[in-house]
Amino acid sequence: MTKAQAQTLAHQWIAAFNDHDLETILSHYAESVELTSLLVTKVLGDPAGTVRGKPALRAYFAKALAAAPELKFDLLDIFAGVNSVAVYLRSNVRGLQVEVNELDTDGRIARVLVHHRDP
Repeated sequence: MTKAQAQTLAHQWIAAFNDHDLETILSHYAESVELTSLLVTKVLGDPAGTVRGKPALRAYFAKALAAAPELKFDLLDIFAGVNSVAVYLRSNVRGLQVEVNELDTDGRIARVLVHHRDP
């Protein structure tokens, strides 16, 4: 992945979240996506903190967005990997976070590791 490709993906992804556009958000993810985050433990009450599959991701994002209607992300930096992109951002709700996104062969996000720092 080039820096330009990583920037495009990150900017589109952030814009979809800032618009609270669930369908556009989900368009970035593979059907078999796996997302792990401390926020999953809070929103879904799942101590494992992992959401598996796009239908479960849809339900999680819908619940999380409904709980934080004022949510906005500010992109701070982007790091390109071989088949991944790490996004460093600030959330007005959760503070600083880093999301490491592994991509599948179609360029969709297949695995996500979210790291939060409390505000």
